[in-house]
Amino acid sequence: MSSGWQAFIALVKRDLLLAFRHRGELLNPLLFFMMVVTLFPLGVSPESSLLRTMAPGVIWIAALLAGLFSLESIFRSDFDDGALEQMVLSPHPLSLLVLAKVLAHWLVTGLPMLLMAPLLGMFLSLPAPGLVAMELTLLIGTPLLSLVGSIGVALTVGLRRGGVLLTLLVLPLYIPVLIFSTNAVSVAVAGLPIDGQVYFLLALLALAITLAPFATAAALRISLS
Repeated sequence: MSSGWQAFIALVKRDLLLAFRHRGELLNPLLFFMMVVTLFPLGVSPESSLLRTMAPGVIWIAALLAGLFSLESIFRSDFDDGALEQMVLSPHPLSLLVLAKVLAHWLVTGLPMLLMAPLLGMFLSLPAPGLVAMELTLLIGTPLLSLVGSIGVALTVGLRRGGVLLTLLVLPLYIPVLIFSTNAVSVAVAGLPIDGQVYFLLALLALAITLAPFATAAALRISLS
């Protein structure tokens, strides 16, 4: 088990190093997230009351699409250079290595969006309770998106043009996260408790952490067979 966790840490460090060596690709999802949110008032209305009402949906849809935009980077480079086959053949549990890949993906995509969300929320006139709820739902929801998305990426990693298929596979699974997250922010803005929505998201996250690495590992074996 100790060697497995050493491999986990080494794989996370490796993916982070590779990500920072390709800073242009690293910034693409974050720039997409920022551009979608900042252009929204120009296309709809700069009226603060309208922006406050639509801010939860706008920010969460932008985060969801930005995360979806970067999903293929989880396994694509490893598949191209043969490192993915070495992971499958390694003596370490493949599910643990998959979890390391997903964690590295969240650190370079989900975490920057989490840090930028308060500024974008203030730009859309979101009040303080809404900002807190937004940060909480993003903290729970973005790892969930990466975990669920890794299953779709593993199923389509062998396809050269699997982006459309990946979207069709993953997007329906993202809908519950989107619904409960945006509802939690809207309810918080209204001054009501959001315990129910947060508990539901936590339950989904616990389920994804428990099952998604094994499902992704099985999908990788199928794709590489």
